[in-house]
Amino acid sequence: MLKTSLGRLRLIAFAEGVSFLLLVGVAMPLKYIAKMPEPTMFMGMTHGILFVLYLLFLLQVVLEMRWNWKKAGIGLVASILPFGTFYADIVLFKPAQKKAS
Repeated sequence: MLKTSLGRLRLIAFAEGVSFLLLVGVAMPLKYIAKMPEPTMFMGMTHGILFVLYLLFLLQVVLEMRWNWKKAGIGLVASILPFGTFYADIVLFKPAQKKAS
């Protein structure tokens, strides 16, 4: 999976999606309900790094595989929606990896 840029993108997409859900579903409620800001700082930084990596890896795949604007746009929009990267993996990344094999 990690041998190709698409495989690395799929891994980062999964990690970015999980980090986003943890940030919004766990860390933010802890910050505002339990008055514990520490988890938000940690998860916010982790998610930020994974988000930037996702965008860079997406750009690499778009350029390597010569994806059209529609596919690139779906991948980009998926990065800002809850569960979006999981959707992008099913709709874009997994079929493209099967096609490349």
